[in-house]
Amino acid sequence: MPPAQDSPQQPAPPGPQIPFRHIPGPGGAGGRQCPPRQRPPRQRPALIATYLLLGIYLAACQPARQPGSLIVGQASRINSLDPIKASRVGVMQALAALGDPLYSIEADGRIEPRLATALPQLSADGLRARIPLRQDVLFHDGSRFDADALVFSLQRFIKSGTLGFQLADRVEAVRAVGPYEVELSLKRPFAPLPRLLSAIFLTPVSPTAYKNHRDKPLNERFVGTGPYRLAYFSEQQQRLVPFERYWGRRPANGGLTLTTYSNSTSLLGGLRSGEIDLLLSSSLEIDHQLALHRSAQRGEFKEGVGPALDIGFLSLLTSQPPLDNPTLRQAIASSLDHELIQQRVSLGMRPSLRSLVPPSLPGADPEAWPAFNPERARSLYKRAGYCNGKRLSLPLTFLSDVPTDRLFALTWQSQLKRDLDDCVRLEVSGMESTTAYSQLDKQAFPMILINWMGDYPDAENYLSPMLGCTKPQGNRCLEGGSALSGSFWTAPGLEAQLQRSSELAGPQRLALLQTIQRRAAEGVPYLPVWVVRPAAWARPQLEAPRFDGSGRVLLSQLRPISPAASAATARPAAALSPAASATKAGGQR
Repeated sequence: MPPAQDSPQQPAPPGPQIPFRHIPGPGGAGGRQCPPRQRPPRQRPALIATYLLLGIYLAACQPARQPGSLIVGQASRINSLDPIKASRVGVMQALAALGDPLYSIEADGRIEPRLATALPQLSADGLRARIPLRQDVLFHDGSRFDADALVFSLQRFIKSGTLGFQLADRVEAVRAVGPYEVELSLKRPFAPLPRLLSAIFLTPVSPTAYKNHRDKPLNERFVGTGPYRLAYFSEQQQRLVPFERYWGRRPANGGLTLTTYSNSTSLLGGLRSGEIDLLLSSSLEIDHQLALHRSAQRGEFKEGVGPALDIGFLSLLTSQPPLDNPTLRQAIASSLDHELIQQRVSLGMRPSLRSLVPPSLPGADPEAWPAFNPERARSLYKRAGYCNGKRLSLPLTFLSDVPTDRLFALTWQSQLKRDLDDCVRLEVSGMESTTAYSQLDKQAFPMILINWMGDYPDAENYLSPMLGCTKPQGNRCLEGGSALSGSFWTAPGLEAQLQRSSELAGPQRLALLQTIQRRAAEGVPYLPVWVVRPAAWARPQLEAPRFDGSGRVLLSQLRPISPAASAATARPAAALSPAASATKAGGQR
């Protein structure tokens, strides 16, 4: 299972304060070494001139700000903007500003054509899908977007893309059937096709610009069709300027500079000092997110919240003792106090989750997994042979470079000691994210806390990666998504149900998706913990950031407002807490 977030999986923990921060110069050469911003304490008048000079020096160290442009702060380092390399959240956010998908998922869940002019037209057997394209679109190099350009881009992605399997597993062939129409030959009917084609990693690139990079990445350039074009690239900073010949609505701002900061503390300080115009929550620790949420309620910042699509869950190794016992796994499922975890670990910022599908997506069953019930848990532990003088030692691995995960492990350990100490004791240990994910499919962890965010917002892209099994052996999965996710669990007929759910549409599909989740809840190969809603905070001089239905900030819609309007809106407003609004489908705060 590939990571959902930039490595590490959750916001990076704050490291030691580094003495200097490098700001690259044009073209990546040279640059300036700048000390971190600090607020000087009150001093004697004789030192005022010194601090004034220091202030001027510090101002020179900030990211170069073009007239009307905005600084977007994040912790994600971007080493490539080629869609065939895309897999991380920060890269997807940048590509969403530089490119266009065939379809977009709106905040309310609607599917809208973008580079396509209509939804795919399916053949009677569902194995061919024709897609009509816009005829007024140019790439950033001035070449024309047409059917041949889309075929070039999709074939390139299938052959070389990090996530190329998303198309390769479903699409047999891609061909142009007219100057502005393509046909996809599918391996089997696939109902979520428009949602798959909304994925920003499928954004077309110019065949002219990439002609020498058909099967290798072009890391430091991007030539697509989006509202911005790339003016400068380094791993720490990318400068985007409005594309003058863009086919759609022009950006509401004069450009963007995406800047990487070393840790959550520096990002928070950058927003408060005015060095950053917009801050993305995927880069922040949970206590900093809470602080900004409260500041926004007081009117100090503008807050936007996107759909909850990133899930955190425990993967249980069902192929080896003791967790090969389904009764024991059911006992563990009833042992987790979700409400306590929500309040003490995520500080109310991450709603509890009892489903493998985010509640905002069609087909979710929000109460598939059991609620916390220590009496039921004790009964199940006894049935499995524990509690009567015998206590289960239950190992849990957490990601050591994710502070929230460590706190979860310690909090659950304490909660089990309080409620079920005579039956079970949690033994916790940490492992660095990259190492842990590389060992998931090696049966290395009896139980581990991980997270997942679908590559596109559909229930299928959560259930198949976690429950899919191409080589079952009874209730054990030898190959497939379930093995890659560390549970190695399956059930008779489950793979056929997953395949069938991708072919059906409408109420039949939704009912089958919920049936699959209830089967998984009974087998307990996973234990859902929480769901994460992306957030962003902007300075009061900007309109509140908005998200699309795929969980990305609509950067082209970030609009500066007049000082008068800013003063009028900078007042506390009633705001729905992230937890309370979690089940509001695709909604925003």
